[in-house]
Amino acid sequence: MAAAGAAVLPAMSSCSPGGIVGEASLSNVKDSYSADLLVVGGGPAGVCAAVAAARKGIKVMLIDNGNCLGGMGTKGLVGPFMTCYDAKGENMIIRGLFEEIVDRLIAEGGAIHPSKIRHTTEFTAWITEGHDHVTPFDPEILKKVYDRICAEAGVKVLFHASFVNPIMKGRRICGAVLLTPSGLESVRAKMVIDATGDGTVAYRAGAPCVFGDPESGRVQPASLFFRINNVDTDRLIADVVPHLPEFRRVNGVSYRCLHWRVAEAEAAGEWDLARKSVNIWRSVEKDQWVINCTRIHGVDATDAENLTAAEIEGRRQVEELMHFFHKYVPGCEKATLMGTGSTMGIRESRHVHGDFVLPVQDLIDGVIPDDNILLSANSIDVHGAMGGPAGGLYMPIQKDMYGIPYRCLLPKDVDGLLLAGRCISADSAAAGAIRVMPPAMALGQAAGIAAALCLTGGTTPDALDYADLRKSLLEQKVYLG
Repeated sequence: MAAAGAAVLPAMSSCSPGGIVGEASLSNVKDSYSADLLVVGGGPAGVCAAVAAARKGIKVMLIDNGNCLGGMGTKGLVGPFMTCYDAKGENMIIRGLFEEIVDRLIAEGGAIHPSKIRHTTEFTAWITEGHDHVTPFDPEILKKVYDRICAEAGVKVLFHASFVNPIMKGRRICGAVLLTPSGLESVRAKMVIDATGDGTVAYRAGAPCVFGDPESGRVQPASLFFRINNVDTDRLIADVVPHLPEFRRVNGVSYRCLHWRVAEAEAAGEWDLARKSVNIWRSVEKDQWVINCTRIHGVDATDAENLTAAEIEGRRQVEELMHFFHKYVPGCEKATLMGTGSTMGIRESRHVHGDFVLPVQDLIDGVIPDDNILLSANSIDVHGAMGGPAGGLYMPIQKDMYGIPYRCLLPKDVDGLLLAGRCISADSAAAGAIRVMPPAMALGQAAGIAAALCLTGGTTPDALDYADLRKSLLEQKVYLG
């Protein structure tokens, strides 16, 4: 833990402009690909951006540095999908491609529809606030669904392709240099969408950004998710349910699922994690559970050495947790580790700034802007916000829902670029609400549609007519109220 935790939140050096490639610097780069739209990052936002744009009839290329689509939901084993309903739990408000993907998962036996999942059950780690109507899913089936939906839309997908630098003409981005197993290769594109999560494209193209929360000097801690099976689920549930009246939050620290077992392990000197309880979510199969409990502070997801130390520490914590399950948790004596995420679960890194930075108060107040592109009701959830090892900020919204403005997808100082996912222009606390996968998918769908409209209509993202964008969003079954 010391190795990862010693690397405290970097100063603004993490957000100084990276290298920018012009035509004169491409002599040793193979000119391999061209597309109308290049989407960088194949996570939930990137997949939805690529599919939404391709369905509008443009040529789309989607690149990812891994070997599958899905990002945190597949490589990171993050689950379930958080709520897609309004704050009252009455209406599904994140729809569009997210709903289509869920329906495809269900058809293949890889998900349970959110309408069937209520709060304070084993599917929500017995959490109440903000956890009504989550969606359990199988990450292996999700990989197949993403492959198929991209293929059907005609998206060109390239794995094992790491973004190196943007190709720029003045302040306009017109492609990217990639590092692939073949060497350095270029992609020429008329527009680019940054769906990297870390805002890597925007940052290296010279857009202004900040790292974490500049006011507190902190970034949300990271977690390595893992999955277990061979659990006697009935016995586990029987141990938890009598303790539900004891669930509480004290000074930002949650005492929820299995906190009584954690206390036993602490007393025996067999618990050193920065948690007082265990977030354990039942998955689609009855004996399978997703564990969100590891915690590594001060992780800079843009720094390879720091991220390496965090990954190693995450696996150490998983080993400790498996010992905990085997020794202390009824029903888990014979639990088997199915696997750890092949990448760390990152909650926060860079926030790219645009002309409008979404303030958290707009979410709390339920503001629905004139240029609204999606509706959401995810609570403000900022892990580590209080500075302690386990303290966080959790704030339910005051209205049924809030909207996200299109302006948040437009970075400053770079033309031809749109943002999608958790790197959009928002303050740290606001990003703590919309960083989860359902709103990230909706942000991606909006960015993809916007890019397609710009390319087919001969306009720029900042000049796009919102009426046209809204019409296309509705045509693709996005719910806007």
